[in-house]
Order: sequence, then C-alpha cells, then structure tokens
Amino acid sequence: MGMTMTQKILARAAGVERCRAGELLMCKLDLVLGNDITAPVAINEFHRMGAVKVFDPAKIALIPDHFVPNKDIKAATLAKQMREFARAQHIVHYYEVGRVGIEHALLPEQGIVAPGEVIIGADSHTCTYGAFSTGVGSTDMAVGMATGECWFKVPEAVKVVLTGKMKPWVSGKDVILHLIGEIGVDGALYQSLEFTGDGVKEIPMDGRLTIANMAIEAGAKNGIFPVDDVCREYLKGRVTREWTAFEADPDAEYSRTVTINLDELDMTVSLPHLPENTRPARECRQTIDQVVIGSCTNGRISDMRVAAQILKGHKVSDHVRCIVIPGTQQVVKDCLKEGLVDIFIDAGAIFTMPTCGPCLGGFCGVLADGERAVSTTNRNFVGRMGHTGSEIILASPAVAAASAIMGRVATPEEVL
Repeated sequence: MGMTMTQKILARAAGVERCRAGELLMCKLDLVLGNDITAPVAINEFHRMGAVKVFDPAKIALIPDHFVPNKDIKAATLAKQMREFARAQHIVHYYEVGRVGIEHALLPEQGIVAPGEVIIGADSHTCTYGAFSTGVGSTDMAVGMATGECWFKVPEAVKVVLTGKMKPWVSGKDVILHLIGEIGVDGALYQSLEFTGDGVKEIPMDGRLTIANMAIEAGAKNGIFPVDDVCREYLKGRVTREWTAFEADPDAEYSRTVTINLDELDMTVSLPHLPENTRPARECRQTIDQVVIGSCTNGRISDMRVAAQILKGHKVSDHVRCIVIPGTQQVVKDCLKEGLVDIFIDAGAIFTMPTCGPCLGGFCGVLADGERAVSTTNRNFVGRMGHTGSEIILASPAVAAASAIMGRVATPEEVL
C-alpha cells in the first residue's frame, strides 16, 4: 500500500523509508512556532527542563500577534518575556511591533515555511501552511525548541477531491466552510485533509492557505495541497532554500473520500455556535452589529481587494461597526499603495494594524452581550469574540463586506 503526502513528509523527517497510519515516529523539525500567549508558557518549560540553548536559532519563530501592540499590563509582560528570550537566544525569526504580522499570514508571505517541511506551532491554526504543519501544546513547543524533534502518531487521511470551477464571489473560505458543514467538526479527527482533483488549479494560493487554515475546525491534524505551478509561482522570490514536493502514491490509502463540485458551490456562512452549522449565504438575513474582515484566515491582500471592490462607493450601515484588519505590514503597504485604505475609510470602516485582536475576544472589536458579528475569522464558538451572549457568523470577505453595507447577512449581488 502506498503513502499519502503527509505520510511521505513524516517518513522523510523520521529517516525511515515508509510509514503507515497509527505508527509513532520521532521527527526532525524544520520550524517551531510560538506567539505572545503560548511562547511564554513554553519558555518557562524550556528553562524548567534545564535547557540552555535552542537547537537552531534560525528554526524558531516567535511572533507577538495576539495581544500586541500591548493591550494591557499582562499582555506587555508576556510580550516582554518573549522579546527577552528571543534576544538572549538570537532568534532569527522574531518580529517586533512595526514588523510583525499575524503569524499564519506572515510566515508564508516571508517564505519562512515551505512544502515538504515539518512544522509545529503552539497555536492550533499552524495547520495553515500546507506542509505537515500542526498545532501542539506549549510543553511540546518547549521540547521542540530544545531538541529540534517531536513525536507524532502518523495520521490517516481524508481525500478531498475538488472538481469544476468556482462561481463569481465564491472563494476558498466557502470551500472549507462547505466541507466542514458536510463532514462535521470532528469529521477528520486526527487525520490529514489532503486536497486533490482538477479543481485545485482554480484556487489561488491565498485561497489554499485559507482552506488549510481551517482544517483544524474539522478536527484535522493538517491540511495539504499538492505542489503545482500555482504553488511554485508563489514560492518564487520567497523561499530561497531547497524544498521537496511530495505527491501521494496512486494506491495511497484514505479513510474516506469527499468530492466537492465547485460548479455547484455557492457562498456559504457558518451560523452560531459551530463551524459545521453552515447555510447558503443567500438563505440568511440575520441583522448584525459588527463586521470583521481580516485574521489569519482572510487577512491577505486578495481578501482586502475583494472587500474593497464591494465597499467602494457604498457606506457601512449606520448600526454596524466594520473593522478591517490586514494580516501583515506588507498587506498594509499594498492597501495603501492600491488606494484600498481610502475606500475602507470612505465607506465608514476602520482600518487597523495587523493583529489577531477580536478573533479570540482579545481587543480591537470585542462583542457585548446580545451583539452579533459577521466575521471572516475561523471560529464561532460561544464567547469566542467576547461575551458568551454574543454570536458570530463566519463568512468570506465578499459576504462580510456586503453584510456591512446592508446591516444584515447579505451577498455582493445585493449591493452591486
């Protein structure tokens, strides 16, 4: 029996010729990631275990993006601890305020991650990168920083076959919301979501990163796409080191196969309080108080362009707060250069610095009791964006921008 893409990556990292689902492997790590919430815990454990130096200062990434710029004294203390550790250990990929971005937008943009690599991060959305990249706890992060290794149980895989072409305004966000709605939040529990089929070429890299980002919302260990010309073009000028493309064997074994016909896929939203609670956006008319466009899921320049295209010449509804959060400083620069910031501000939205902010109920858009938001973020659990009495409807940037104008869940055709 052949191997999946993920199994081949893990086998290489473990120095073995073959592996199969269920085996335990000790793998060499290409990158260990932490942020201003999870890294301080890992740093404490790093010292507690008696470690002195990280295994490789160039293979650690410390990204202060959750509560930074510091929202309060506790946040400042956590950021300071991570900053001092980064300086003491000469961490190459530490990004200070003014250079930092949302971790899962920043790392692909800067070429810090690449196909075929094994990456762990003390953040559940580390599955974004399309390699074998997966979230771990802060203790595993500490051990990874010290040893450069981590053990894994080789996952089974769900094969997701994409066919056809996407309709106007349909995006990668709609693909992953539809998939989670079909298989459920535990439909790929501790499995790899491996995307394939002729429809893959219809999805740009930003859309693929969005899809992989939300693999965890189906319980998946990672999400991964085959390397094709679209991927290679994205990597040009970003990744200068050697990397390896792995393809699944024709006889690779999968726990199940799910087929999504992109020709039939429509704009999709996820209603409170689980990502699997999906509906066609056209069927929803809930009134809203806030719109968030951004996050590690949808904070890239293509997302900003879609939102601006819809908001241009329109006004955000009088009873809606629209918050636009670019994923990185490069996205900020691109938005300024392309005039998108003017469009957002003229429409009545606020354009902020790169931050996770409201996605986890941190700051910069926390919801009060009884408030409802349409958001391009990745989770809509109870209390995720603030008060336990608030609600989140997950959507694409296109639906979010249209909703901001209409003051309720809406689609672009209603405003254009």
